[in-house]
Amino acid sequence: MRWRRRVKPASQIIECGILSDSMLSRQTIDHAYFRDSYRMAINLRELDIAGIFFAIFAHHPMWMNFLLIIRNEVASLADLDTSTAAEVLPVEIRQHYTAGEKIGVWTIFALSENEIIAGRDNKHMDFRLSVLKSPDGDKVSVIVSTICTTHNRCGKIQLFFIVPVHRYGVQKLMANALAAGRQ
Repeated sequence: MRWRRRVKPASQIIECGILSDSMLSRQTIDHAYFRDSYRMAINLRELDIAGIFFAIFAHHPMWMNFLLIIRNEVASLADLDTSTAAEVLPVEIRQHYTAGEKIGVWTIFALSENEIIAGRDNKHMDFRLSVLKSPDGDKVSVIVSTICTTHNRCGKIQLFFIVPVHRYGVQKLMANALAAGRQ
């Protein structure tokens, strides 16, 4: 009997830089108050970019949904544009998307065959989420990058509290997609 070491999906999520072939502008990246990027190899090469997006972001654990709803309720008290609980919980998946439409709770700012950039602009902070499908030798990887540009002290304070949860949450969502075979 051979013992095989089981590789945990989280160990397959690697922090990386934002790729130069991303549609995110270099200026936006360079002037961001916060940015991060994570890469993972994917098994389902035939998935389109919207399929990859939903494989990762349409399957939140309940604790994450709970935190998102609470965060949105608190942010709405500060008169910020947020998603409602009804928008967070039932994720609508359509066959076709174009720039300007919503994907999940975010507006699509740019869309190509291999990348989707979604996000939200607010008075305290703008953020962009890039999901990029990229050749990686004989494999295909997906790179999830987040960029936040703050406009005032409120944006910086919000990021102070959100960044640790964000870093853990993005990696967890990516690892869950791998473990469940959605990638």
